Amino acid sequence: MIELPDLAAGGLTAGTLSALALAGGLLRARRRQARQRAEIAALRTRLDGSLKAVTAEVEHLATRRVPAAARRVAHPHVTVPGPLQPLTAGTPLGIALENVVLALQAETAAQRTSVDAAAQAGMRGAVREIQAALYRLQDALRGLQQRYDEPELAQTLFRLDHENEQSLRRAQVTAVVCGAWVGLAREESHLVDAVTGGQARLAGYHRVQVHNHLEPGTALVSHAVEPVAIIVAELLDNALRHSAPDTDVVVSLQHVHHGVCVTVDDAGLGMTRDERERAQRLVAGDEPILLTDLGDPPRMGLAAIGRLTRQFDLGVDVSSASPYGGVRAVLRVDTHLLSHLDPAERPPAASAPRTTRTARQALPDPPGPSHAYGAETGAPEREPAPGHHAPQDEDDGLPQRRRRTRSAAPAPTPERTPERTPQRRPARSPEEAAAALGALQSGTAAARAATGNTGAGGTGDAPADQTDQTDDEGGAAR
Repeated sequence: MIELPDLAAGGLTAGTLSALALAGGLLRARRRQARQRAEIAALRTRLDGSLKAVTAEVEHLATRRVPAAARRVAHPHVTVPGPLQPLTAGTPLGIALENVVLALQAETAAQRTSVDAAAQAGMRGAVREIQAALYRLQDALRGLQQRYDEPELAQTLFRLDHENEQSLRRAQVTAVVCGAWVGLAREESHLVDAVTGGQARLAGYHRVQVHNHLEPGTALVSHAVEPVAIIVAELLDNALRHSAPDTDVVVSLQHVHHGVCVTVDDAGLGMTRDERERAQRLVAGDEPILLTDLGDPPRMGLAAIGRLTRQFDLGVDVSSASPYGGVRAVLRVDTHLLSHLDPAERPPAASAPRTTRTARQALPDPPGPSHAYGAETGAPEREPAPGHHAPQDEDDGLPQRRRRTRSAAPAPTPERTPERTPQRRPARSPEEAAAALGALQSGTAAARAATGNTGAGGTGDAPADQTDQTDDEGGAAR
């Protein structure tokens, strides 16, 4: 039998062991609880840090990135800052914030385009009314010019008519930029008439020298006449405004492989590389045109050229410098926009420069051999062939090469002599000035008749009405 002391000792031992086990369990639980509390504290610290980082990132988005993204819509050179923490890029948070910026830019661009379209529509309607009023004023001035012959009054009416023509050009350019049609439909006209018609719309038209090297009868199809006149007028306006008043602007008309080119060279300040690139983007017409992108006040010349080049399949290049240190602008008219008019039945306007090809084409082939000069065979000195200047006259016009022939040449005729550069004349009497103004008015009226400007109508409503039918698409511009 087990004695009581032994039993008590065993129970006491068992109790001690149980107490020790319980104490160990309690100790492990307390340690586990301490570790959990430390982990919870660490997680709470990380959470607080993440919350602060997210808050700082959102504040950076609202104060820096969003305004920069909105400005970049109108000014592409503005840089949009990246995330505040570089490690955020590529994370779900960084991707979400970048989507916010992109969505803001898209919506801002859409709203900006919508607002600008509304502004263009309102301006288009206002300009249409102004054009109608200017056409009525033009008809009234033209009637007064035909009614009165007094020299001083004729000068005043001519100045008023020219000022009205310039106002009409500005209104037309504004309408084109705002998406309106160019105006009245024209009939086929000589290309040189379209160029001189654009020249006549400018204040400094007397500074423009036009050299016509086209084949006689080179003309434009009807729907290209007015766009070409508008483009030439804007290119000449840029050249005149950005060059000294005592310099000339040289215009050259010549055939190229794909059609005809009208080259405008000025002796102005030129353009920087950025200005040239921006101007080329505008005249190309590949980008949408917004009024807010044209400055304050808006410079609409190049923007109007861009509208017309895209709409009528024309080409304009302003990316090169002129030989005089300024800017060279080239308008290219492709073959499908050209036609031919018989110069005998429908000659160009009296004020248009004669082509330099007339004299050379009218010369017959000389008889006999043409390989020897007269001086080499002992032949006496002869007069130059028709249409060719002697060497002492080359400083008045383009240098001309003598025809190498032994045969006697007929005397030069006035109609075959190339037109020389006009020289400055002394002051004239009022009667001479009136006669000159009358001749200029007649030439201007003939040019307008050739380009269809005389079809504006007596009430001035015809331009507005015809603009309504095709109204969906149509200054210093540097």
